[in-house]
Amino acid sequence: MEQRRKTFNEYTRYIRVRSAPEDKFVEFDFAIGYPELFVELVLPRDAFLVFCEHNKVVHMDSDMIREVDDDMVKWRFGENGHR
Repeated sequence: MEQRRKTFNEYTRYIRVRSAPEDKFVEFDFAIGYPELFVELVLPRDAFLVFCEHNKVVHMDSDMIREVDDDMVKWRFGENGHR
């Protein structure tokens, strides 16, 4: 059976907040479909909330964050999880 490809709008949108809860601006990573391929964004808190609602985002859990961080280390230093 042939599997149907997802359309762009069907891909999950992920965020990882990097700023502190009390900060005026929210610094976050935003990814579509692949958590390890993200852009870094900054928005005022109210705009961030609208952005999240509009994109129906999923917050990365600790396992996803660890995998993304390990992948970043691998690309920087050549080995997965080793500096």
